Amino acid sequence: MALLSSGHFATDFANGALPALLPFLRDRFALSYTAVGAVVLASQASSSLIQPLFGLWSDRRGAMWLLPAGVAVAGIGIALAADAPSYWLVLLLVLVSGIGSAAYHPEGSKFAGFVSGPKRASGMSWFSIGGNLGFGVGPLATTAVVAAFGLRGGLLLALPGLAVALALLAAAAYLGSFVPAAGVARAVTGQDNPFAMKLLLGVIALRSVAWFGLITFVPLWEVSLGHSKSHGNHLLALMLFAGGAGTLALGPLADRFGARNVLLASVVATGPLVVLFVLVGGVPGTIALALVGTCVVGTFGVTMVMGQEYMPRHLGTASGLVIGLSVGLGGVAALALGRLADSTSLRTALFVAAAAPLVASVLAFMLPPARRRERLEPAEVGLVP
Repeated sequence: MALLSSGHFATDFANGALPALLPFLRDRFALSYTAVGAVVLASQASSSLIQPLFGLWSDRRGAMWLLPAGVAVAGIGIALAADAPSYWLVLLLVLVSGIGSAAYHPEGSKFAGFVSGPKRASGMSWFSIGGNLGFGVGPLATTAVVAAFGLRGGLLLALPGLAVALALLAAAAYLGSFVPAAGVARAVTGQDNPFAMKLLLGVIALRSVAWFGLITFVPLWEVSLGHSKSHGNHLLALMLFAGGAGTLALGPLADRFGARNVLLASVVATGPLVVLFVLVGGVPGTIALALVGTCVVGTFGVTMVMGQEYMPRHLGTASGLVIGLSVGLGGVAALALGRLADSTSLRTALFVAAAAPLVASVLAFMLPPARRRERLEPAEVGLVP
């Protein structure tokens, strides 16, 4: 699990670097908020919307090679984007980086499910914490590197991905030992529940509107209030690190009280917390932003488990849908929110982002409890002869 979590760290490190780069890229190319939103859309369209295709590939053929390849491509793409000489090349390289992220996540989350045992929410939380930490460290490392070496220093952002890719290549045989035999896997899985899966994707997509609104515009909001770019990026990192802490807490709570209950409580709380951040600011706003991270990021692993339990016969596809298609709609929302901010104000766009989780709450109430998959014993998954 540690190696899979490290891969998640490296891919989301690349994803987390992008929001920190946006204020610098906006100054370099004199970008509008709409153009900034388009960069986020390029990232999410490639890293999220095509994930179900990689998941389907994984389910049908198996694709362990996507683990090292995805990590490497994600890091190289964002590193080159930092020093790209034109806005359009930035878009292209962000797309390439996103493809690497899309390749890693379904396969990585599927293997995390294989090794988690009966406490799937807790196990998936440990997988998610790598991504949470990567997304949190990404802005801090990017800000430090760019401040020290300029945007050309962003080339150093490729190093974590390359290092982890080599480690995944070296451990390929070990990871392969966790794959269950085809006959055993079919015997222990239940039936897919497409209706429940659609409801879950709706909840995640609407929650992602708020999440990617904050990811995109928190640094720019703080700059508009007269604070420095570094201050905004530090708040962003705080939100992400709080999400990492929430992941470790909410996963065990989901195993004990039910994934649906934990998800519902987090969605209900998200909208009011965003409003508190925008209207009050200061220390209360900072605390509210941290709690938003706890509610949203802390339940990524929970929603992953729910998706796999709603579609037990298509684990890779379920993973791709949960992380990919539904979350990718948040990138589309970032572009729409950017246009709204240009035509009205950034404050208005953030209020709209806060309203989306309220709608998600209605869908969350309708979710059925997820059916737990049976545990595969070590002998069944190839851990012992």
